[in-house]
Amino acid sequence: MTKMRQEIAERDREIVERDQELDRLKAQIDKLRRMHFGRKSEQLDRHIDRLETQLEDLAAGSGVADVRRARARASSSGASATSSKEALAPHLPREERVLKPNSICPKCDIGMDLLGEDVSEQLARVTAMFKVIRTIRRKRVCANCGHIEQRPMPGLPIERSIAHPSLLAEILVAKYANHTPLYRQSEIAARDGVRLDRATMARWVGQCEELCRLLTEALRRYTMATAKLHADDTPIPVLAPGNKKTKTGRLWVYVRDDRRSGSSEPAAVWFAYSPDRKGIHPQTHLAEFRGVLQGDGYAGFNEITESGKVRLASCWDHARRYVFNVHETAPSDTKKRWLDMIGDLYEIEAAIRGKPPDERQRVRQEKSNRCSMASRRR
Repeated sequence: MTKMRQEIAERDREIVERDQELDRLKAQIDKLRRMHFGRKSEQLDRHIDRLETQLEDLAAGSGVADVRRARARASSSGASATSSKEALAPHLPREERVLKPNSICPKCDIGMDLLGEDVSEQLARVTAMFKVIRTIRRKRVCANCGHIEQRPMPGLPIERSIAHPSLLAEILVAKYANHTPLYRQSEIAARDGVRLDRATMARWVGQCEELCRLLTEALRRYTMATAKLHADDTPIPVLAPGNKKTKTGRLWVYVRDDRRSGSSEPAAVWFAYSPDRKGIHPQTHLAEFRGVLQGDGYAGFNEITESGKVRLASCWDHARRYVFNVHETAPSDTKKRWLDMIGDLYEIEAAIRGKPPDERQRVRQEKSNRCSMASRRR
């Protein structure tokens, strides 16, 4: 028993050390991701990938240690070990599986009273599956006049196609939200014995794009019809045709959201893709926009302001990031005061979020001056 306790204590120490290393790696990855924002660096990408792989391996090793420790404790105590519980989302549907004990006591052979119950929950995943929906439209004929009656075929997004709306939605979400190329979706379907030709799926994607054009155009017009717009872009890997290699494209995002400014108008986001980061792309996207454009200081936005119809507003978050990165490598009291002052401004914004514009302006002018003076005294 003493040896077993020593083994359990040793495994406990290993798990604590692994947990500490996991926390360290997570913090390092988070820091690198912040550094990587808006920066093009393949070397940094590879470094993040290596750290994430190391994190996964370490977490897997921690899982092995967890199982071994649970087995050791169960064998020493004779009871089943329980793992730490994590809260499961309350909105998920619950399927109850009730395990009922015998109602008759095996020792006394008399009825037993209900004492209580223990409840445990596990998160399950019901895998999506393929199925064929057969629409059967029966016909009826009038014996008197010969009239034939039949219900019309329900409408489909793509007429005379084998693709059900659910399949089209799955393909689009997998391609654009989960970044799963069509050739890989075809391979996944093949494991279920379903043949989904890549060219056919590509044609479906194009058809759905055209079907949604009116909706996406309406979304674009609504997003641009505001006095204040947020704009940003991010690099995305794009599969080059033919050689299965990737190139770097650009995804532009334009956000209309004044809810934090007390507006009751719905927020909206419009995305646009371009094969590169040339300024002509945002200039084309914003040709009809009039108002304040908030961005990250990208030079391609400057030409939009020449007519005077668009004004640029810089982003504090991007400005802070440059100061923070320099302060990390070369700390100084001046940069520390800048970071503290920006933090104070953030606190002011958090307190007035959602308030009317005139009140926000009053509070900003009143308290931001105090922040500036306090920063000078530090």
